[in-house]
Amino acid sequence: MNVHNNLFILHLLMWYDSFSINGKTAMFGFLKKKIGNFFGSKIRTLLKRKIDATTLDELEELLYEADLGSEVIELLIEEVTRLWRLNPNVSSEELINTMQEKLIEQLELDTKKPAAMEGLKVILVVGVNGSGKTTTVAKLANHYKKGGKKVLVAAADTFRAAAIDQLQLWANRVNIEIVKGKPSSDPAAVVYDAIEAAKSRGQDVVIADTAGRLHTKTDLMGELEKIARVSGKAHAGAPHEILLVLDGTVGQNAISQAKIFHEFTPLTGLIVTKLDGTAKGGSVVGIQKKLGLPIRYIGVGEGLEDLEPFDPRSFVTSLFKESA
Repeated sequence: MNVHNNLFILHLLMWYDSFSINGKTAMFGFLKKKIGNFFGSKIRTLLKRKIDATTLDELEELLYEADLGSEVIELLIEEVTRLWRLNPNVSSEELINTMQEKLIEQLELDTKKPAAMEGLKVILVVGVNGSGKTTTVAKLANHYKKGGKKVLVAAADTFRAAAIDQLQLWANRVNIEIVKGKPSSDPAAVVYDAIEAAKSRGQDVVIADTAGRLHTKTDLMGELEKIARVSGKAHAGAPHEILLVLDGTVGQNAISQAKIFHEFTPLTGLIVTKLDGTAKGGSVVGIQKKLGLPIRYIGVGEGLEDLEPFDPRSFVTSLFKESA
């Protein structure tokens, strides 16, 4: 397939994703599930039954299906069992409210936002192929632009020509500047050039899309170290944030990815994607509990507006919400 055909397909997919009504994504909008509806409906149906030991066993199984992680599940089951023993007629709403508050408490442990800073801010976005990394870069750029910031993106995923083309198309749509290199060029050099360009043009934020890579490939992970090191030479203190994009549908498998990325390029936060209707939305809780890293944003769809700053209370409420 030639370059023109590739570009045509990218244009078509992006038009399909972005078709909107009143600023909201309309692609199957009337059918689009919200985070956790599937889980919320199942757990509410279960707890409407008489609460007994069998019900609690089934509740534990359901929590595992939601990928909350063993540590978190143990905490919830202990609390629910305690309430049931104190009052065998405890209501389902009381149990659900208790679980929600416990989850919110866990998620609020590591939600410190980065301190506000003056001058240029440099953000590296890392992750494996298929996690939604390049699209997330565009959403993040759109988020900052809507906040009044002048944004420049760096197409440093030079291993895939399609990734450069994709980011160029997103930059055109968001109407922001982009710095890119030729396919197979040095990604660290692209990031360096982007930072220099941003400084000369008075930009506020540089967001670099790095190559998607397997966390098990030591040489590729080492290259991320180089990108971080070179960005610091271009601008003192950079990178100010290194955000790892994780696919929320892979659940606890995301933890092994994050641990290795964190070893090579100390992460400052996570972006969890593909949470629009997934039954594994609870993976967010397990990931944060295990890694102790703050979740900055969650992706709940393919549109530019479908990146939300992570709010523990809103997230947990959505997780337990029953389907309409």
